[in-house]
Amino acid sequence: MVDVSSITYGPRRATLTTDDGVRIEAVYEPGTASVTDSARTAIVVAHGFTGSAHRPAVRRVAGVLARDAAVVTFSFRGHGGSGGRSTVGDREVLDLSAAVRWARELGHERVVTVGFSMGGSVVLRHAALERGRTEARTDAVCAVSAPARWYYRGTPPMRRVHWVITRPVGRFVGRYGLGTRIHHEEWNPVPLSPVEAVPLIAPTPLLIVHGDRDPYFPLDHPRMLAAAGPAELWVERGMGHAENAAEEDLLARLGDWLTRA
Repeated sequence: MVDVSSITYGPRRATLTTDDGVRIEAVYEPGTASVTDSARTAIVVAHGFTGSAHRPAVRRVAGVLARDAAVVTFSFRGHGGSGGRSTVGDREVLDLSAAVRWARELGHERVVTVGFSMGGSVVLRHAALERGRTEARTDAVCAVSAPARWYYRGTPPMRRVHWVITRPVGRFVGRYGLGTRIHHEEWNPVPLSPVEAVPLIAPTPLLIVHGDRDPYFPLDHPRMLAAAGPAELWVERGMGHAENAAEEDLLARLGDWLTRA
């Protein structure tokens, strides 16, 4: 049984502090489903690179998912109103862990995660690294438009992303053109890759979603992820990349899967 008296029902904004001391902005929205259903589950949304909790695409995602459960959105480090600098999927696991813990502190007994693009890689690594930890674990995980492996430059959009990340002038463009502050240091050590994380996630339910018209990561990425461990794979016909391409029907199906998984 869910103790609904312990649930926070109104919208809330908060500044969370990660385990490495970075301050992260977060937004909580109660679900519009029945009291018991929305009280039981909270969905934590992890946005893509250059996104934030306040971007229209993220707000649209949250609005659809809120039909099934409460929703927590947040801005990764270096994005939006959060502090720090982006490490493009490495230390962002700590940001997601802080958001999951906050959802549990608000009274939700079941917390699930969904991530898009960079956020998709983060939810996979988070599910593997936080498995078994009571406060920060996820009870189900969905990765949308996620890469399977690091350093992929096989498409023009990903070559542009690497230019933004690795070049000083690219990071300048990222900061002042894209609103994203990117750390100048290279990964050391290289973090666990998404495909290496997948075998460590079970028995947590895992869903991989990818569009067949994704201009960033071709279909070998989701197929590699799904083959690495127990996972359900949805290949979406006509879909492009990440939260900007996720239509309402897909988001509704994701909300249903996340609340039932």
